[in-house]
Amino acid sequence: MDDRHDLKLILESRVPIVLVNTHDETRFLEFLQGITGEASAEDYRPLFRWSVTDGLQRLDIDLEPQLHNAAPDQVLKHIRSVEQPGTYVLLDFHPYLQDPVHIRLLKDIALDSQDGSRTLILVSHDMELPVELERLAAHFTMSLPDEQERSTIVTKVIDEWNLENTGSVKIDRKAFDLLVRNLSGLTRPDTGRLARNAIYHDGAITHEDLPTVMEGKYQLLNRQGVLSYEYETAKFSDVGGLRNLKVWLEQRKRALAGGAEAKHLDPPRGLLLVGVQGCGKSLAAKAAAGILGVPLLRLDVGALYNKFHGETERNLRESLQQAEVMSPCVLWIDEIEKGLSTGAGDDGLSQRVLGTFLTWLAEKSTSVFVVATANDISRLPPELIRKGRFDEIFSVDLPTPRVRADILKIHLKRRELQPEQFNLVQLVEASKGFSGAEIEQCLVAALYASHAVRQDLGTKHILAEFKRTRPLSVIMAEKLSALRRWAAERTVPAD
Repeated sequence: MDDRHDLKLILESRVPIVLVNTHDETRFLEFLQGITGEASAEDYRPLFRWSVTDGLQRLDIDLEPQLHNAAPDQVLKHIRSVEQPGTYVLLDFHPYLQDPVHIRLLKDIALDSQDGSRTLILVSHDMELPVELERLAAHFTMSLPDEQERSTIVTKVIDEWNLENTGSVKIDRKAFDLLVRNLSGLTRPDTGRLARNAIYHDGAITHEDLPTVMEGKYQLLNRQGVLSYEYETAKFSDVGGLRNLKVWLEQRKRALAGGAEAKHLDPPRGLLLVGVQGCGKSLAAKAAAGILGVPLLRLDVGALYNKFHGETERNLRESLQQAEVMSPCVLWIDEIEKGLSTGAGDDGLSQRVLGTFLTWLAEKSTSVFVVATANDISRLPPELIRKGRFDEIFSVDLPTPRVRADILKIHLKRRELQPEQFNLVQLVEASKGFSGAEIEQCLVAALYASHAVRQDLGTKHILAEFKRTRPLSVIMAEKLSALRRWAAERTVPAD
């Protein structure tokens, strides 16, 4: 996209109001000054810039700012009274669009400028025009730097470091390519700042720089609190079982990363994990990001909903757009049935939210890998779980004896205890019907019990907790049996 060419076409159309949403104000003004300077004598129009701090100032020639025109109503009245052609850039005017007097003045100027004599350009990071002005305006959005430009920016930072230091920046070529790719979606100044942080930290570009860059990128982009960046992702060595899932993810790792070696592969869409509570679905979602080697974003479906009409759908769209900018990444939607189940009595809100998500899921072309988890499959609409929405639906069942042994070993080692000192055969038999979470909590309770009597943790303490505990498979036996029967015919076992 040629921003300068597109902006020039809009200005040549002589539309009275141009709305520009951008964080890169400096670059936009450079474009505008360049276009003004190239105009022929008969098409030349003076260029003015206004801000509430400096007032009105002419940019195409060097003149002092008019401080007496600093107030919004004063500058609009001045522009309305001027008969000569001109282009007026109003910076950060969005707070003043709530005033009906300002709206009326803007409309007066626009109606008086239908011949193209004056153009008002409203520039801000985030601005919406009142309805009265929409039909008199055009919108212009500056494009973000493409891969080639990002590479140029990073190379420029490397040259700066080389000039300021002895020696040269140590560059891992693959890490350089990943850095350039991961800086997508940022403005030019932000791209330069994050590249500078990575390079000036140790005078090198390595794979160790990438997590810090992605954290910094998330901090720059996050505005709503609906998405959260999970700084610690699990390893699959922390997850007992799920062998089929591990193999499946390994097969798609290169396709998600992209690059020449996977150019013939479509980026994987994602997966849905269903099954018994406490059996490792959430931990598996975290581990998926670890095995794929990408950042993990968590979508809080509860925070999406807003009492104002249209705001919930907007929150979802902006969150999904933000995830696309953060790609490649894993987008984790925990307990998806709580946010995307449909029902009566909400004026169609749940249907609109579901429709927004399904449309994005079907049309997305970026490397955003969705991992959704669900405890109650009956609450999910059929449109979401039909074949093709996700690449695969995996079911997570109660752990087998082998998996229960792995879970016990993982949690004992995590607490610096040696599994060989315990009778794992007895513990595995006693924990039949327990989920992974229930096994961990019994171990925690046994630690408290042994500490209270000033004894080292032993097999007897853990067995006592297993005996006292009624697992979910007993308390909700009927419901879990129905879930397991449903999953047996419709899903792929995760283990």
